[in-house]
Amino acid sequence: MVTLNRIYTRTGDDGTTSLADGQRVPKSDLRIESYGTVDETNAVLGMARLHTPAWPELDKVLGRIQNDLFDLGADLATPSQGPDEAAKLGYEPLRIVNSQIDWLESQIDYLNGSLEPLRSFVLPGGTPAAAHLHLARTICRRAERLIVALSKQPGEIVSEPAIKYANRLSDFLFVASRYVNHAPEQGKQAAGQGDVLWIPGQNR
Repeated sequence: MVTLNRIYTRTGDDGTTSLADGQRVPKSDLRIESYGTVDETNAVLGMARLHTPAWPELDKVLGRIQNDLFDLGADLATPSQGPDEAAKLGYEPLRIVNSQIDWLESQIDYLNGSLEPLRSFVLPGGTPAAAHLHLARTICRRAERLIVALSKQPGEIVSEPAIKYANRLSDFLFVASRYVNHAPEQGKQAAGQGDVLWIPGQNR
């Protein structure tokens, strides 16, 4: 259980912040950028969910993903200690696990099963829900790039599932944006407006 009694502590006034293991690093540290961008993804998903109650099953999935994104943030906020890290830290750190990735893949397959194959790239847009999901997708891609860059830093270890989860989530968000542009809203019979497709060279 996390307990937050005070919102401001003044400990970050010098431009540093604490990781989960207690070490202090600059707020510009690549690890902070990584899980900060995961948090940004989560915030945009919260905005997207203002528009997804008309697709209850999808909205429920997005809620679960928001919780998993906090798991991903906790994973990234706790630098790996290698083997026996629980003994070194004094507790079992929260890590993304493969079952979370497997579940995400099952959701991609489920949503994609109702969609026609694409024959062009998709322009971000369509319904408000789709536009917000596309925005979340692009921020998630940025988070993924930062996480991969962090994993390449000397002395930094990032778990393979953490990288996979970020990659798979951006795939899910792309499919979800297509889904809400196609699937009828709850209580309606008509399908959505469909994808907004890129037409190469249209305005030359």
